[in-house]
Amino acid sequence: MVQSDVRTIDYHTGGEPFRIVVEPPVPILGATVAERRMFATADPAVDGLRRMLCFEPRGHADMYGGFLTPPDDDGAALGVLFWHKDGFSTACGHGTMALGVWAVESGLVAADPSGVTEVTIDVPSGRVTARVHTAGDRVSAVDFVNVASWPVAERVTVPTTRGEVLADIAYGGATYAHVAAKALGLTVAPGNIDQLIAVGREIKWTLDGSAHARLAGDDRLSGVYGTILYDDLGTDPDGNPHQRNVAIFADGQVDRSPCGSGTASRVAVLSATGRLPDDRHLVHDSIVGTRFRARVGRHVTVGGRPAVIPIVTGTAHKTGEHQFVVDPADELFPGFVLR
Repeated sequence: MVQSDVRTIDYHTGGEPFRIVVEPPVPILGATVAERRMFATADPAVDGLRRMLCFEPRGHADMYGGFLTPPDDDGAALGVLFWHKDGFSTACGHGTMALGVWAVESGLVAADPSGVTEVTIDVPSGRVTARVHTAGDRVSAVDFVNVASWPVAERVTVPTTRGEVLADIAYGGATYAHVAAKALGLTVAPGNIDQLIAVGREIKWTLDGSAHARLAGDDRLSGVYGTILYDDLGTDPDGNPHQRNVAIFADGQVDRSPCGSGTASRVAVLSATGRLPDDRHLVHDSIVGTRFRARVGRHVTVGGRPAVIPIVTGTAHKTGEHQFVVDPADELFPGFVLR
C-alpha cells in the first residue's frame, strides 16, 4: 500500500499531460536514473504509486507523469522516472519540456537574466536539456535538446489488418516506427482516433520483438515504444517540411502533443533522407492542432553510425496542484483503466 497523501504539480505540453511528483513517498533505489527505472519496474510500492496516480479515478488511460529523483551526478539539476499506464518509459520529450518550465517557475533553477536558462535533466536514456526561454518573469517557450537520435531501419514491411505497409524505424531516446497514415487509408484526425489506435498498436507489437527493436549497447532501452502515424502536408511558405502526426505509444496510449521523443526520431529520419536540411525546421502538428518546431542541433556519431542531436521547441503550462489521498476502505485502489 502506497502512502495515502501524495502531492503533485500538473502541467501540459502541447495538450499532453505531465504529472510531476516532486517528493515520491516511497523509496526508489539505484545509483543512476537508469538503475532506478529497473528498480521501479519490479518494486510493488513504486509501481503501485504509478498506478494510483495514472489509473482512474485519479487519472486516465492516457495519463503521463514522472517521479523526480536525484541526478546521476552534479552535472544535472534533477533526475526523473517517466511513467504511463503500462509502466516506465526510457524517454519523454514533452515531460522534459514540462520539467524545464517547472524548474524555472518553481525557482529550483534560477532564471538566467539573458532570457535563456538551461535545465539539465538525467532520464533513463541519458542526459537531456530543457532550454527555457523567458520574457520578463514569464516563460515564452522551451526547447528539448535530446540525446543522439538516428534511423534504425528504412522501409520495413509490416503486415496489418489494413494491408502491408512500409515503416521507417528510428531512435530518439525511445524507438518508434514511422508510417504514413495514407498508406493505411487514414488521415491523422480526431474522428479516426479509434482506427489509429488499433493499427498503431498492431504495428508496435509486430515490430517490438524484431531485431529492429534491439538497441545495441544497452538492452534496457530496447523495444519499439510506439508508432508515429503521419500526414505529409508539404512545406510551409518558408520551405520547411510540414507534417501532422499522432504517436500511439505503450499499449494504445495517444499523445495529444506532437510527441517530443517521437518528433526527435522524426528529425533523424527526415535528416537522413534529405527532407530536413540543417537550415530548416520540421513544422510538426499534433492530432489536436498543437505544434512543435524541430531541427537538427548538430551531427554526431554513435557507435560508428551517423546521428543527430535534435532540438524540439514548444510550450508547457501549469494546470494545477493536487493532493491525492487513499481511503483505506476504497475497494478500487489503486484504480482501473478501460483501455
